Amino acid sequence: MKKIKVGIVGLGRLGRQHAENLAFRIPNAELLAICSVVKEEVEQVQKEWGIKYGYINYDEMLENKELDAIFISSPSGYHCEQIIKALEAGFHVFSEKPLGLYLDEAKKAAEVVNKYKDKQVFMLGFMRRYDASYAYAKKKMEEGAIGDPVLIRCYGLDPSSAMKGFLKFAKNSYSGGLFLDMAIHDLDLARWYMGSEAEKVWAIGGAYQYPEFKELNDAETGSAMVKFKNGTMGIFVAGRNCAHGYHVETEIICTKGTLRVATVPEKNMVTVFDETGARRECSQGFLERFEQAYLAETQEFINCIVENRQPSVTVEDGVLSTALGYACKESFETGELVTVK
Repeated sequence: MKKIKVGIVGLGRLGRQHAENLAFRIPNAELLAICSVVKEEVEQVQKEWGIKYGYINYDEMLENKELDAIFISSPSGYHCEQIIKALEAGFHVFSEKPLGLYLDEAKKAAEVVNKYKDKQVFMLGFMRRYDASYAYAKKKMEEGAIGDPVLIRCYGLDPSSAMKGFLKFAKNSYSGGLFLDMAIHDLDLARWYMGSEAEKVWAIGGAYQYPEFKELNDAETGSAMVKFKNGTMGIFVAGRNCAHGYHVETEIICTKGTLRVATVPEKNMVTVFDETGARRECSQGFLERFEQAYLAETQEFINCIVENRQPSVTVEDGVLSTALGYACKESFETGELVTVK
């Protein structure tokens, strides 16, 4: 069996998960190279996992002709530049979301992706589409089981326990803010489920417990209401201060019924009985909740290369989700109703 040789850039929380999947869980992939600006990370992973090549310079990794594909899991602000460089160097490319932090750079990246799409695979990391529950909900909708969609409601809440780490990251690396960094997954799902692009957005939010968010011109917790071009509606809540854990929930109200995904963000099927009563424990992070989805999307990327086909998630999904996320950000910052460009 031919193995696709991959180099990954970015070894943070998510990058490390992707690297482990490529190195140990994808039979037809080989993690041949790793890259991080943190030299100690590269040296540690190389030694512990036996990775052949280690780099602290991305451009140097792109000179490695043994590689077939580049996996981008670096901070969001580097995505577009790194995508373009990797494609122009002749590699297949997977990039984590978002495609870009600004619409102009996302459009430029899309032009390059489309230039090479006949020869190279490009995939964007909207992993929720590969989660079994979300995929099942989409299947039920396509079957017409609950009629036509009317409204989608999405919660995306990060655990309070991650706050210290996030603020440290945000002060040193621009993430794009709450709507582009966090809510982008829900905005993509809404486009996917509702079968339409956004038309108008109104977003609000604030810094309620952590004033540092105001200093960052960002929201600790925010919400947005979206009108889609086909007349359907979306309500989105995103936050970084969820006391009970990692809470991602989606509800789709249709003309003949309703679908809900993860109404209670349960860790597993276990009920704990102790002195506090009966309780169901909650997931404590995105890596735990979407572990199988990350694996499935990575396997799909490798399969696309082997089978010489493009994935169902397109670069246009990245551009249009960025446009919607940026409109939410603009509305939050100005307090005005924004027409999505």
